[in-house]
Amino acid sequence: MSHRYLLRGTIAAAVSVMAIAGCSSDDSDDTATTGGATGASASSSTEATTNTDCGENADKATPGPVSTAPLKIGTLLPATGSLAFLGPPEFAGVKLAVQDVNAAGGVLDQPVQQIDGDSGDTTTDTANATVDRELAAGTQVIVGAASSSVSLKVIDKISNAGAVMFSPANTSDEFTCYADKGQYFRTAPADTLQAQALAQVMAEGGVQRVAILAMNDPYGTGLAKNTVSDLEAAGIPADQIKTIIYDPNAQSFNAEVDQVKNFNPDGIAVIGFEESAKIITRMNEVKIGPKDKLVFGVDGNMGNALGESVGPGILEGMKGTTPLTNVGPQFEARLKTADPALIDFNYAGESYDAVVISALAAEVAKSTNGRSIAANINAVTEGGTKCKTFEECLPLAKAGTDLDYDGVTGELAFVTAGEPSVGSYGVLEFDGNNKLIAPVADYKVVKGN
Repeated sequence: MSHRYLLRGTIAAAVSVMAIAGCSSDDSDDTATTGGATGASASSSTEATTNTDCGENADKATPGPVSTAPLKIGTLLPATGSLAFLGPPEFAGVKLAVQDVNAAGGVLDQPVQQIDGDSGDTTTDTANATVDRELAAGTQVIVGAASSSVSLKVIDKISNAGAVMFSPANTSDEFTCYADKGQYFRTAPADTLQAQALAQVMAEGGVQRVAILAMNDPYGTGLAKNTVSDLEAAGIPADQIKTIIYDPNAQSFNAEVDQVKNFNPDGIAVIGFEESAKIITRMNEVKIGPKDKLVFGVDGNMGNALGESVGPGILEGMKGTTPLTNVGPQFEARLKTADPALIDFNYAGESYDAVVISALAAEVAKSTNGRSIAANINAVTEGGTKCKTFEECLPLAKAGTDLDYDGVTGELAFVTAGEPSVGSYGVLEFDGNNKLIAPVADYKVVKGN
């Protein structure tokens, strides 16, 4: 699988309106980010950067007592629930990373132990049960959850226990300045960046009147709010944008879909999880689906699982954004050794990097104490000697060299709040068979403060 990279111009926030309108160049750059959210497809990509941080107000971890106990990595990932389609690639990313860490010698010369657990979703108490079990087992790092709402249910319990919570997929901007005692981190960029990518894709489609259907949770409402701001910055008047917030656990979404139809937009964004299938099915029934209107999705629903949950051909032409990075076919092939049944690769790279970063932080700390690991996570992602694998970084960590891990997801450069300062986004599209295909263009935007 090959990728074509275009546009390396930097578009500043001061000219964000032009950026959203779709400025492009033919300059090529091997470091542009495109990646596999589907088993055999490339994607276009938008890369955004931000300097947003909490500054001196950000929580910072205080190192704990030195511990040489084996590092235990727990997972809090969706084996069931509304984001279950994200589970397989995330579990595979963790499994492959643990294998690579152990093949290189482990952490503090001991094998890393993996303890798997289901996060479920907000309709169950699965996440709390998993966290209780993993903390009781002495787990120092928990990778997850995928859902921002699920993470908010357990973040206090994990941080108060002195363990690291490291999400590969939380994107709600609530976490940037959350009072987490410096124990929460994520490899996924905040939705302030995805909103810009989504707004740009919509504007490039020529939309002038927009309806946004968003689920009522921190992810949905936050992404919707930021998308509205970016659409307005692109020149779409506020009275031409309608936001409808819905209960994702409702039995029917007919009333919300009827509101959209009555508004008569030329573009519709659906910000949701598995319930998006019901919403889009109803949209199709009342002639405002992807074959009738420009319909856009996001990382919570842009997966092949959505295509399997609706009628034949319903999704044709639907586009959407998702955080994607140039993990490349070689890494995807390695993921398939961890799970041969993989068809999507969303957040696999982010899950892999969460494990490697945690392992390197433990090596730098010379301790597997959760608070000591947390105190070193940001530092191993920026400002030191570049290295790209655990095997390559390990000798630097053992020698006390300041290191800068650039993972399979590329440059990380965590800010004080414990999240990437760079976000890369793929633009995916469904074909007539409800399968994700490769779009035709690549582009880049940069968002400042």
